Amino acid sequence: MTDVLRRGRASLAFSFFAQGATFALLVTRIPAIQDRYGVSDGLLPAFLAAVPILAGVGSVTTEQLVKRIRPSRLLRWSQPVVLLALLGVGSGDRLVELAVALGAFGLAVGALDASMNMLGVSLQRTYGRSIMLGFHATYSLGGILGASLAWAGAHWHLSLFVSYLPVVLVLLPAAFVGSRWYVDGGAASGPDTDTDTDTDAAADVDAGKAQGESGALVFRLLLPLCLVMTFAYIGDSTVSNWSAKYLQDVLGSSEQLATVPYNVYMVMTLVGRAVGDFGVRRFGAVAVVRLGAVVAALGFAVVAGAPGAWVGMLGFTLLGLGLCVLVPQTFAAAGRLFPGASDTAIARLNIFNYVGFLIGSPLVGALGDAWNYRGAMLVPMVLVLATLGYARSFAPEPDRYGDGHERPRTADVGRGSNGL
Repeated sequence: MTDVLRRGRASLAFSFFAQGATFALLVTRIPAIQDRYGVSDGLLPAFLAAVPILAGVGSVTTEQLVKRIRPSRLLRWSQPVVLLALLGVGSGDRLVELAVALGAFGLAVGALDASMNMLGVSLQRTYGRSIMLGFHATYSLGGILGASLAWAGAHWHLSLFVSYLPVVLVLLPAAFVGSRWYVDGGAASGPDTDTDTDTDAAADVDAGKAQGESGALVFRLLLPLCLVMTFAYIGDSTVSNWSAKYLQDVLGSSEQLATVPYNVYMVMTLVGRAVGDFGVRRFGAVAVVRLGAVVAALGFAVVAGAPGAWVGMLGFTLLGLGLCVLVPQTFAAAGRLFPGASDTAIARLNIFNYVGFLIGSPLVGALGDAWNYRGAMLVPMVLVLATLGYARSFAPEPDRYGDGHERPRTADVGRGSNGL
């Protein structure tokens, strides 16, 4: 059993790593993609918005698919689609080809994100201790590698196809082989052999019924986590989209120095997530989430009031350390709240990942143009601080649903894919 869980954990961690590298290779080469396909500045936002919108559709679809298909199987086949779609982005030369490739990327990445976190939450439940931040740490590590490879490709003036092909050739077979050891629902019976049946799905439905009798009631319980997920990604998208512009245009840095804040931010997310699981085990998820929210809010305050570029860099450093814990712990909390319907809860929660991504960048940009960018940084600060009001939703064992019924404990309810 120990060997099965170790292989399952390692293979899932590699999947997070591969996805981090893949996503970074896409988003950091957007200027090159725009030049290759001749996408106008007016049309570019539509292409960029289409990816998270379709990812949300993919996550909703995953919610329905996991009623009959194991998350491991969805992850096994969605990750190759994401990698091949990335290669498709780099190999076309017409707008319709870009649209098809980005469409496939968006739909598949929604299924990929949802199924990865489903498996992560179920593995954490089986381990009986916090390991979710570790998975997201490997995602950050992959993002750093992907961004570095993208920089190298741009520096050496490599075409998108030449930049993407070696990465896909390495990650695609490795991810597919590693998928043999995914572990569904804390099961320790060995690698998934594609033998799941309708009987498995029916058992999942029965397990989930304990928490899915009232959709309105359950969504009310999930809503605080949905808001935290949205606020976290508004903060994250603010950093990824505006840090360079803010440092250069507002704080007067050089163009070269303006590229540093996002790299610092990514390194700090890796550091924070690498040690975050130890913090959860020692102090609990509620304390870690509260500390993360306070540190992130302090980071935005430092950025907004920074007199110069180096103080602004300190603010982005704090943002990486603070924001990095919120998303993994939100997925973990959804799994604890709905142990009999965790897959469905995570699929719905994952949608708000993309909601935050869609809101964050336009919100800060509009406020910056209408007011000023220093003031615009205070808005994600306030939203992150609002997380403090929902911190109790991260408690391991809330006593009640809020309807007078005692909450069943995780050990008493099996993993389910339905019932939310």
